Amino acid sequence: MAFLADALKRVKPSATITLTQKARDLKATGKDVISLSVGEPDFDTPDNIKEAAIAAIRRGETKYTPVSGIQPLREAIARKFKRENGLDYKWQQTIVGTGGKHVIYNALLATLNPGDEVICVAPYWVSYPEIVALCGGTATFAMTHLKDDFKLRPEELERAITPKTKWVIFNSPSNPSGAAYTREEMKQLTDVLMKHPHVWILSDDMYEHLVYGDFTFVTPAQIEPGLYDRTLTMNGVSKAYAMTGWRIGYAAGPDHLIKAMDMVQGQQTSGTSSISQWAAVEALEGSQDHLPQFRKAFERRRDLVVSMLNQTRGLKCPKPEGAFYVYPNLAELIGKKTPGGKTIETDEDFVLELLASEGVAGVHGSSFGLGPNMRISYATSDEKLEEACRRIQKFCAELR
Repeated sequence: MAFLADALKRVKPSATITLTQKARDLKATGKDVISLSVGEPDFDTPDNIKEAAIAAIRRGETKYTPVSGIQPLREAIARKFKRENGLDYKWQQTIVGTGGKHVIYNALLATLNPGDEVICVAPYWVSYPEIVALCGGTATFAMTHLKDDFKLRPEELERAITPKTKWVIFNSPSNPSGAAYTREEMKQLTDVLMKHPHVWILSDDMYEHLVYGDFTFVTPAQIEPGLYDRTLTMNGVSKAYAMTGWRIGYAAGPDHLIKAMDMVQGQQTSGTSSISQWAAVEALEGSQDHLPQFRKAFERRRDLVVSMLNQTRGLKCPKPEGAFYVYPNLAELIGKKTPGGKTIETDEDFVLELLASEGVAGVHGSSFGLGPNMRISYATSDEKLEEACRRIQKFCAELR
């Protein structure tokens, strides 16, 4: 239709949202569906955070806020980066957006020109390349491999960088693979970036607090102070604080970048919800007692799902260090037939047939830039996960 913008031709709908909606539609017909397609903790927002929001309403904190966020939240963000990541930012170097996606969008809209390239590490969160396209840039890809547990090797990063590269987006722990980088692994990557002073780093640390065992989280500017002046470190309260619906993302970076992002946001959404911002102050500054409980539950679920998937015919599933996703490889099942005679030609065929026949919703890996795989979110109850994995085992065992 000529009426619509050409920019829409450059983007695809979100596969995670599409599959989640398919599962909802199927459930509405009465089918027993277990959805493992959505990246949302099944826990409730901690009570102290809810109470802070209620108190803010009662105090009358219900007016427009400054575009970049209320000063108490921006100060709390600066303290968080110092306390947890060893990064020194003035509160004026921070910005608050309506979710992490909004922060990324503003950063890229404020900096990309036609022809500029942004490296996405595959498998990548489905929205990265689409946001790049909407902002007028070109997404390019640095590939990871199953044998490396989907972690980027320095030589692959080096190969992906060109004179047109403006940004590289890092996401550790990763959505969709759960892969996270140790200090040594991150240092190998930052060493490459130090050789290319024209490349900026957008570090998406959204799953920072969801790491397991004795794993220690690190972020690029923390490992290599030489990258501080060209790094935007982004985070949010959605995952670690079970605040997905509150819509608060935040970032810190060089003054001139934050000012440019503020200008974009000022003509776009202005400040985000005042109530959500006061809740986020409490999330960052208040009790963190829920975090060990979240981590313990997610680690138990990860171990359950990885064990059952690795006992499944045709699947190979690395054990990730963080987030709440696994990314099993389906290569051995491509080309097989279902009992009804349908050939599984792609990972998308696999997830659609699995949903139709067994009522289990996952997301095909090709939508994250690396297949044949499937992303499974284990952010649901142990009982549902065990039943879902049994159904996956049955589905795979029946392929011929």
